[in-house]
Amino acid sequence: MLSLFFVPLIIVNLGVVTSPWLLFSSYILSGLGMAGIGMGVMHDAIHGSYSKNRKVNKYMGYTMNLIGANATVWKIQHNVLHHTYTNIDEADDDINAPFFLRFSPHAKKYWLHRFQYLYIWFFYGLSTISWITTKDFVRINRYKKMGFVKKEEYSKEIMKLTGWKLLYYSYALVLPLIMAPQAPWMVILAFIAMHFITGLAISVVFQTAHVMPSADFPLPDEDGLIANDWAIHQLATTSNFSPRSRLFSWLIGGLNYQVEHHLLPNICHVHYRKLSHIVAETAREYGIPYHIKKTFVAAIWDHIKMLYQLGRMELAPIKQTVK
Repeated sequence: MLSLFFVPLIIVNLGVVTSPWLLFSSYILSGLGMAGIGMGVMHDAIHGSYSKNRKVNKYMGYTMNLIGANATVWKIQHNVLHHTYTNIDEADDDINAPFFLRFSPHAKKYWLHRFQYLYIWFFYGLSTISWITTKDFVRINRYKKMGFVKKEEYSKEIMKLTGWKLLYYSYALVLPLIMAPQAPWMVILAFIAMHFITGLAISVVFQTAHVMPSADFPLPDEDGLIANDWAIHQLATTSNFSPRSRLFSWLIGGLNYQVEHHLLPNICHVHYRKLSHIVAETAREYGIPYHIKKTFVAAIWDHIKMLYQLGRMELAPIKQTVK
Protein backbone atom coordinates (compact mmCIF):
# COMPACT_ATOMS: atom_id res chain seq x y z
CA MET A 1 0.00 0.00 0.00
CA LEU A 2 2.91 2.32 0.68
CA SER A 3 4.22 1.61 -2.82
CA LEU A 4 0.76 2.09 -4.33
CA PHE A 5 0.63 5.52 -2.72
CA PHE A 6 4.18 6.76 -3.30
CA VAL A 7 5.19 5.29 -6.68
CA PRO A 8 2.50 7.08 -8.76
CA LEU A 9 3.30 10.35 -6.97
CA ILE A 10 7.01 9.91 -7.63
CA ILE A 11 6.28 9.36 -11.33
CA VAL A 12 4.14 12.52 -11.40
CA ASN A 13 6.88 14.47 -9.61
CA LEU A 14 9.42 13.37 -12.22
CA GLY A 15 7.39 15.29 -14.79
CA VAL A 16 7.13 12.36 -17.19
CA VAL A 17 3.33 12.03 -17.08
CA THR A 18 2.24 13.97 -20.15
CA SER A 19 -1.32 12.69 -20.56
CA PRO A 20 -4.09 14.23 -18.41
CA TRP A 21 -5.67 10.78 -18.15
CA LEU A 22 -2.42 9.32 -16.85
CA LEU A 23 -2.15 12.20 -14.39
CA PHE A 24 -5.60 11.45 -12.99
CA SER A 25 -4.93 7.71 -13.05
CA SER A 26 -1.71 8.21 -11.10
CA TYR A 27 -3.42 10.31 -8.45
CA ILE A 28 -6.35 7.88 -8.21
CA LEU A 29 -3.94 4.98 -7.71
CA SER A 30 -2.26 7.01 -4.97
CA GLY A 31 -5.71 7.57 -3.47
CA LEU A 32 -6.29 3.83 -3.30
CA GLY A 33 -2.85 3.42 -1.75
CA MET A 34 -3.63 6.18 0.74
CA ALA A 35 -6.84 4.39 1.75
CA GLY A 36 -4.88 1.16 2.10
CA ILE A 37 -2.32 2.85 4.34
CA GLY A 38 -5.10 4.28 6.48
CA MET A 39 -6.95 0.99 6.87
CA GLY A 40 -4.19 -1.60 6.73
CA VAL A 41 -1.05 0.05 8.09
CA MET A 42 -1.49 3.07 10.32
CA HIS A 43 -4.73 1.78 11.90
CA ASP A 44 -3.03 -1.29 13.35
CA ALA A 45 0.15 0.64 14.13
CA ILE A 46 -1.57 3.35 16.18
CA HIS A 47 -3.47 0.64 18.05
CA GLY A 48 -0.09 -0.93 18.84
CA SER A 49 -1.01 -4.13 16.99
CA TYR A 50 1.01 -3.87 13.77
CA SER A 51 4.08 -5.32 15.46
CA LYS A 52 5.22 -6.64 18.83
CA ASN A 53 7.90 -3.95 18.70
CA ARG A 54 6.68 -0.60 20.06
CA LYS A 55 9.12 1.39 17.96
CA VAL A 56 7.89 -0.29 14.79
CA ASN A 57 4.32 0.59 15.75
CA LYS A 58 5.37 4.16 16.50
CA TYR A 59 7.12 4.71 13.19
CA MET A 60 4.49 2.90 11.12
CA GLY A 61 1.92 5.09 12.86
CA TYR A 62 3.66 8.07 11.29
CA THR A 63 2.34 6.89 7.93
CA MET A 64 -0.83 8.69 9.04
CA ASN A 65 1.19 11.91 8.97
CA LEU A 66 2.67 11.03 5.59
CA ILE A 67 -0.81 10.99 4.04
CA GLY A 68 -1.63 14.44 5.40
CA ALA A 69 -3.48 13.57 8.61
CA ASN A 70 -2.11 13.35 12.16
CA ALA A 71 -1.36 10.32 14.31
CA THR A 72 -1.81 12.16 17.63
CA VAL A 73 -5.26 13.46 16.73
CA TRP A 74 -6.32 10.10 15.31
CA LYS A 75 -5.17 8.25 18.43
CA ILE A 76 -7.37 10.43 20.65
CA GLN A 77 -10.33 10.51 18.28
CA HIS A 78 -10.28 6.82 17.39
CA ASN A 79 -8.49 4.84 20.10
CA VAL A 80 -9.82 6.82 23.06
CA LEU A 81 -13.15 8.40 22.15
CA HIS A 82 -14.50 6.02 19.49
CA HIS A 83 -13.39 2.75 21.05
CA THR A 84 -14.41 3.76 24.57
CA TYR A 85 -17.73 5.46 23.79
CA THR A 86 -18.83 3.67 20.62
CA ASN A 87 -22.10 5.10 19.23
CA ILE A 88 -22.69 7.29 22.28
CA ASP A 89 -23.96 10.66 21.09
CA GLU A 90 -21.63 13.61 21.82
CA ALA A 91 -18.91 11.27 23.14
CA ASP A 92 -17.97 9.18 20.08
CA ASP A 93 -16.25 11.54 17.64
CA ASP A 94 -16.95 9.16 14.75
CA ILE A 95 -20.67 9.97 14.94
CA ASN A 96 -20.31 13.60 16.02
CA ALA A 97 -21.06 15.15 12.65
CA PRO A 98 -21.52 18.67 11.25
CA PHE A 99 -25.09 19.97 11.25
CA PHE A 100 -25.85 18.76 7.73
CA LEU A 101 -25.24 15.10 8.69
CA ARG A 102 -26.99 12.99 11.31
CA PHE A 103 -25.42 9.72 12.45
CA SER A 104 -27.25 9.26 15.75
CA PRO A 105 -30.99 9.10 16.51
CA HIS A 106 -30.24 11.28 19.54
CA ALA A 107 -28.70 14.12 17.51
CA LYS A 108 -30.78 17.13 16.53
CA LYS A 109 -32.65 16.66 13.26
CA TYR A 110 -32.85 19.30 10.53
CA TRP A 111 -35.04 19.25 7.43
CA LEU A 112 -32.10 18.66 5.10
CA HIS A 113 -31.30 15.35 6.80
CA ARG A 114 -34.18 13.89 4.77
CA PHE A 115 -31.81 13.95 1.81
CA GLN A 116 -28.58 12.91 3.53
CA TYR A 117 -28.74 9.37 2.17
CA LEU A 118 -28.34 10.98 -1.27
CA TYR A 119 -25.74 13.67 -0.65
CA ILE A 120 -23.65 12.01 2.04
CA TRP A 121 -21.39 10.30 -0.50
CA PHE A 122 -20.11 13.67 -1.65
CA PHE A 123 -19.17 14.61 1.90
CA TYR A 124 -17.63 11.20 2.54
CA GLY A 125 -15.40 11.92 -0.43
CA LEU A 126 -14.38 15.28 1.02
CA SER A 127 -13.62 13.89 4.48
CA THR A 128 -9.86 13.57 3.98
CA ILE A 129 -9.73 17.06 2.47
CA SER A 130 -11.00 18.15 5.87
CA TRP A 131 -8.23 16.12 7.54
CA ILE A 132 -5.43 17.79 5.62
CA THR A 133 -6.76 21.33 6.08
CA THR A 134 -8.73 22.33 9.19
CA LYS A 135 -10.04 19.28 11.04
CA ASP A 136 -6.84 18.26 12.83
CA PHE A 137 -6.20 21.80 14.06
CA VAL A 138 -9.77 22.16 15.33
CA ARG A 139 -9.71 18.80 17.07
CA ILE A 140 -6.31 19.11 18.71
CA ASN A 141 -7.44 22.43 20.17
CA ARG A 142 -10.62 20.77 21.49
CA TYR A 143 -8.66 17.81 22.85
CA LYS A 144 -6.41 20.23 24.73
CA LYS A 145 -9.51 21.72 26.38
CA MET A 146 -10.71 18.19 27.19
CA GLY A 147 -7.38 17.39 28.85
CA PHE A 148 -6.12 14.84 26.31
CA VAL A 149 -3.28 17.12 25.21
CA LYS A 150 -1.29 18.76 28.00
CA LYS A 151 -1.06 22.54 27.83
CA GLU A 152 2.73 22.47 27.95
CA GLU A 153 2.80 20.06 24.99
CA TYR A 154 0.18 21.85 22.90
CA SER A 155 2.51 24.29 21.12
CA LYS A 156 4.94 21.48 20.28
CA GLU A 157 2.10 19.35 18.90
CA ILE A 158 0.85 22.25 16.76
CA MET A 159 4.35 22.74 15.34
CA LYS A 160 4.70 19.04 14.55
CA LEU A 161 1.22 18.92 13.04
CA THR A 162 2.00 21.92 10.84
CA GLY A 163 5.40 20.57 9.82
CA TRP A 164 4.02 17.19 8.75
CA LYS A 165 1.25 18.84 6.73
CA LEU A 166 3.72 21.11 4.96
CA LEU A 167 5.84 18.06 4.12
CA TYR A 168 2.78 16.28 2.74
CA TYR A 169 1.68 19.25 0.65
CA SER A 170 5.21 19.61 -0.72
CA TYR A 171 5.33 16.18 -2.39
CA ALA A 172 1.62 15.59 -3.00
CA LEU A 173 0.72 18.97 -4.49
CA VAL A 174 3.47 21.62 -4.69
CA LEU A 175 6.07 19.52 -6.54
CA PRO A 176 3.48 18.20 -9.02
CA LEU A 177 2.36 21.78 -9.66
CA ILE A 178 5.97 22.63 -10.50
CA MET A 179 6.99 19.47 -12.36
CA ALA A 180 3.87 18.21 -14.13
CA PRO A 181 3.37 19.62 -17.64
CA GLN A 182 -0.39 19.93 -17.14
CA ALA A 183 -2.12 23.18 -16.17
CA PRO A 184 -2.17 23.92 -12.41
CA TRP A 185 -5.97 23.61 -12.23
CA MET A 186 -5.72 20.09 -13.65
CA VAL A 187 -3.12 19.03 -11.09
CA ILE A 188 -5.24 20.47 -8.27
CA LEU A 189 -8.30 18.65 -9.60
CA ALA A 190 -6.35 15.37 -9.75
CA PHE A 191 -5.14 15.96 -6.18
CA ILE A 192 -8.76 16.45 -5.06
CA ALA A 193 -9.77 13.29 -6.96
CA MET A 194 -7.11 11.36 -5.04
CA HIS A 195 -8.55 12.52 -1.74
CA PHE A 196 -12.11 11.92 -2.86
CA ILE A 197 -11.30 8.26 -3.56
CA THR A 198 -9.57 7.93 -0.18
CA GLY A 199 -12.29 9.70 1.77
CA LEU A 200 -15.10 7.74 0.18
CA ALA A 201 -13.39 4.38 0.73
CA ILE A 202 -12.40 5.00 4.35
CA SER A 203 -15.69 6.61 5.37
CA VAL A 204 -17.88 3.87 3.91
CA VAL A 205 -15.79 1.09 5.49
CA PHE A 206 -15.79 2.68 8.94
CA GLN A 207 -19.38 3.95 8.98
CA THR A 208 -20.95 0.69 7.80
CA ALA A 209 -19.61 -0.85 11.00
CA HIS A 210 -21.67 1.36 13.31
CA VAL A 211 -24.31 3.54 11.63
CA MET A 212 -26.60 0.61 10.94
CA PRO A 213 -30.24 -0.29 11.72
CA SER A 214 -29.06 -3.21 13.88
CA ALA A 215 -26.72 -1.11 16.01
CA ASP A 216 -27.53 0.26 19.44
CA PHE A 217 -27.14 3.96 20.20
CA PRO A 218 -27.28 3.96 24.00
CA LEU A 219 -27.16 7.01 26.23
CA PRO A 220 -25.68 7.21 29.73
CA ASP A 221 -27.97 7.52 32.73
CA GLU A 222 -28.02 10.49 35.11
CA ASP A 223 -24.84 9.16 36.72
CA GLY A 224 -23.07 9.00 33.36
CA LEU A 225 -23.17 5.19 33.23
CA ILE A 226 -24.11 2.85 30.38
CA ALA A 227 -26.34 -0.13 31.24
CA ASN A 228 -24.06 -2.73 29.63
CA ASP A 229 -20.50 -3.63 30.40
CA TRP A 230 -17.90 -2.59 27.85
CA ALA A 231 -17.67 -5.86 25.88
CA ILE A 232 -21.44 -6.26 25.42
CA HIS A 233 -21.62 -2.59 24.47
CA GLN A 234 -19.09 -3.19 21.68
CA LEU A 235 -21.04 -6.18 20.35
CA ALA A 236 -24.32 -4.25 20.43
CA THR A 237 -22.96 -1.20 18.61
CA THR A 238 -20.75 -2.83 15.98
CA SER A 239 -21.30 -4.89 12.84
CA ASN A 240 -19.16 -7.11 10.62
CA PHE A 241 -19.54 -7.58 6.89
CA SER A 242 -18.22 -9.72 4.02
CA PRO A 243 -16.56 -12.40 6.20
CA ARG A 244 -15.88 -14.83 3.33
CA SER A 245 -13.71 -12.63 1.11
CA ARG A 246 -10.08 -12.91 2.16
CA LEU A 247 -8.96 -10.57 -0.63
CA PHE A 248 -11.40 -7.86 0.42
CA SER A 249 -10.39 -8.32 4.05
CA TRP A 250 -6.73 -7.89 3.09
CA LEU A 251 -7.46 -4.78 1.03
CA ILE A 252 -9.24 -3.02 3.92
CA GLY A 253 -6.96 -4.15 6.71
CA GLY A 254 -9.40 -6.60 8.29
CA LEU A 255 -11.93 -3.86 9.00
CA ASN A 256 -14.75 -6.11 7.84
CA TYR A 257 -14.24 -7.78 11.24
CA GLN A 258 -15.04 -4.71 13.29
CA VAL A 259 -16.62 -6.68 16.14
CA GLU A 260 -13.38 -8.54 16.79
CA HIS A 261 -11.39 -5.35 16.34
CA HIS A 262 -13.47 -3.51 18.94
CA LEU A 263 -13.18 -6.36 21.40
CA LEU A 264 -9.46 -6.93 20.80
CA PRO A 265 -7.98 -3.71 19.36
CA ASN A 266 -4.47 -4.71 20.42
CA ILE A 267 -4.56 -7.80 18.17
CA CYS A 268 -3.32 -7.52 14.58
CA HIS A 269 -6.07 -7.73 11.98
CA VAL A 270 -4.57 -10.82 10.34
CA HIS A 271 -6.01 -12.88 13.22
CA TYR A 272 -9.57 -11.54 13.10
CA ARG A 273 -11.00 -14.15 10.75
CA LYS A 274 -10.12 -17.04 13.05
CA LEU A 275 -11.11 -15.08 16.14
CA SER A 276 -14.50 -14.28 14.61
CA HIS A 277 -15.61 -17.92 14.86
CA ILE A 278 -14.82 -17.96 18.58
CA VAL A 279 -16.52 -14.61 19.22
CA ALA A 280 -19.64 -15.53 17.23
CA GLU A 281 -19.97 -18.89 19.01
CA THR A 282 -19.52 -17.28 22.43
CA ALA A 283 -22.09 -14.59 21.60
CA ARG A 284 -24.62 -17.25 20.59
CA GLU A 285 -23.91 -19.23 23.74
CA TYR A 286 -24.72 -16.27 25.97
CA GLY A 287 -27.52 -14.80 23.86
CA ILE A 288 -25.56 -11.66 22.98
CA PRO A 289 -26.14 -10.02 19.57
CA TYR A 290 -23.48 -10.59 16.93
CA HIS A 291 -24.24 -8.34 13.96
CA ILE A 292 -22.96 -9.39 10.56
CA LYS A 293 -23.85 -8.79 6.90
CA LYS A 294 -22.87 -11.39 4.32
CA THR A 295 -21.52 -8.88 1.79
CA PHE A 296 -20.15 -5.35 1.71
CA VAL A 297 -22.95 -4.37 -0.67
CA ALA A 298 -25.53 -5.58 1.86
CA ALA A 299 -23.78 -3.56 4.57
CA ILE A 300 -23.80 -0.41 2.41
CA TRP A 301 -27.49 -0.93 1.66
CA ASP A 302 -28.30 -1.19 5.37
CA HIS A 303 -26.19 1.90 5.99
CA ILE A 304 -28.24 3.78 3.36
CA LYS A 305 -31.45 2.61 5.04
CA MET A 306 -30.16 3.85 8.39
CA LEU A 307 -29.23 7.24 6.93
CA TYR A 308 -32.72 7.41 5.40
CA GLN A 309 -34.33 6.60 8.75
CA LEU A 310 -32.17 9.12 10.60
CA GLY A 311 -33.31 11.77 8.15
CA ARG A 312 -36.94 11.18 9.05
CA MET A 313 -37.12 10.14 12.69
CA GLU A 314 -37.20 12.69 15.48
CA LEU A 315 -35.21 12.16 18.67
CA ALA A 316 -35.50 8.43 19.16
CA PRO A 317 -36.11 6.31 22.24
CA ILE A 318 -32.95 4.60 23.38
CA LYS A 319 -32.41 1.28 21.61
CA GLN A 320 -30.26 -0.64 24.04
CA THR A 321 -29.31 -4.27 24.42
CA VAL A 322 -29.17 -5.15 28.10
CA LYS A 323 -27.62 -8.33 29.41
